[in-house]
Amino acid sequence: MTSETSSQTGSSPSMKKAAVMEETPTRVVLVGAGPGPSWLLTLAGVDALNAADEVIITSPDIDLSHPEVHLRQTSRLDWDHINPADFHGRQVAIAVWGDPLMDSRAADLAGACVDLGLEVDIVPGVAARTSLPEFAGISLGSTVQLVDLVATQDAELAETGPVVMIGDADHLSVAAELAERAGRHEDEPVLVTVHAASPEQTSRSTTLGELSELARELAGTPGPVVVALGAAASPDRRNRLNWFESKPLFGWRVLVPRTKDQAGVLTSRLASHGAVPEVVPTISIEPPRTPQHFDRAITGLVEGRYRWVAFTSANAVRAVREKFTDYGLDARSFGGIQIAAVGAMTAQALRAWGLEPDLVPLGEQSAAGLSAEFPAFDELLDPMNRVLLPKADIATEVLAAGMVELGWEVEEVVAYRTVRAAPPPAETREAIKTGRFDAVVFTSSSTVRNLVGIAGKPHKLSIIAAIGPRTAETCEEHGLRVDVQAENPSAVELADALAAFALRRRAELAAKGKPTVRPTLQRRRGRPVGS
Repeated sequence: MTSETSSQTGSSPSMKKAAVMEETPTRVVLVGAGPGPSWLLTLAGVDALNAADEVIITSPDIDLSHPEVHLRQTSRLDWDHINPADFHGRQVAIAVWGDPLMDSRAADLAGACVDLGLEVDIVPGVAARTSLPEFAGISLGSTVQLVDLVATQDAELAETGPVVMIGDADHLSVAAELAERAGRHEDEPVLVTVHAASPEQTSRSTTLGELSELARELAGTPGPVVVALGAAASPDRRNRLNWFESKPLFGWRVLVPRTKDQAGVLTSRLASHGAVPEVVPTISIEPPRTPQHFDRAITGLVEGRYRWVAFTSANAVRAVREKFTDYGLDARSFGGIQIAAVGAMTAQALRAWGLEPDLVPLGEQSAAGLSAEFPAFDELLDPMNRVLLPKADIATEVLAAGMVELGWEVEEVVAYRTVRAAPPPAETREAIKTGRFDAVVFTSSSTVRNLVGIAGKPHKLSIIAAIGPRTAETCEEHGLRVDVQAENPSAVELADALAAFALRRRAELAAKGKPTVRPTLQRRRGRPVGS
């Protein structure tokens, strides 16, 4: 457009901006956030949350702390405070507890948006009405009657057959009245589940005649409550399907001393066993103080001056990979170079980069184990005898010494520094010292030393799990009793070993006729731990 044309039309920069704003459609996406746990978010829900300019959270029971969710802006509002006219050309995602169109308020809001000419999208979620009973181990079947006590408190219950009612603790008396009004027998089995779909979930078996008494006992309990009536609520049938509360580490509060960006695999596996992992950073990974030596080593690697590159940690892999990225290189530069990894976790980091290690110890996965299985230099088969060993600034010389004895010329280079992290919050330090963590899992010797240094020693009643023999030795050096050790040093096997320990502990307590409570609920001198 020429200046003359602009003058004729009378347009100005501000008017152009307004026109652009008018052309940008306002889009409202109602996202089903599921019944609570963030891992029940659908893939479509994750995409919608990440794409939004703002996410409005409509319930305190919604958890969006999913590793794949990266929110740009969030707000927590009551339904009554949401005004679609305020969205102004943005993409807004409204997180709805459960499934959006099973909530009348969400349906009304969607209709109001349509009336304003806004684009409306619905992302279905896992419905609370059907999923919460499943967390309680209730088989719904095809003939179950579902009652939402929040939406209606004057439902007509069937005289026979399975019924599931969902509300809160204050609705338990209403549930009892509805069942009594329907003429259901007072001996009919009832299962009441509080804190449904959370690590605090607890189920109580009772009968319809005793439900009113239980309602008085549970009055004021926060969170959703599920009431199941009928044969599906009988203890024998329900116990067979009690998949959630029977997880080995159900409700265990597990401390994971580690850097946050490395804890994903371990925390996910612990959570799959029912634990509540809490990551406390103990180390920070920093570049070398003088990076020139590392830069020269990377240049030599690309130029083919090494026969082997031996990685002793995932952090070493990450440091080399980041340096490659800085130089515009990729994994193809390793062509013709053989690669060794100290263990499974390091090998996994290499594979994530597209590199398959040529050597991973079959026995002990440690520097000593790799040294024991490393091949000797053969001047007839090996074109050169140089090995690059990128390492931490505090790494031991066990591996390098073993390689030298095998005839190799080893070039050790500091690829990264490990710096002790700042102390965790006071309440976390207090929980560590007073035994409010059921277990502590250590993935390296440095995490042991650093946790003790910044937060103190874990309480003697906390279960201590170590990823391997070196880490276990460091625990013992610091006066910690090691209860669990992974058979092979990997995050997955460490979590599985802790779960297996919990199952054995549960069986032993049951055999002695003792309650199978978590370690933090064990009593000492007649008082709870930490009291």
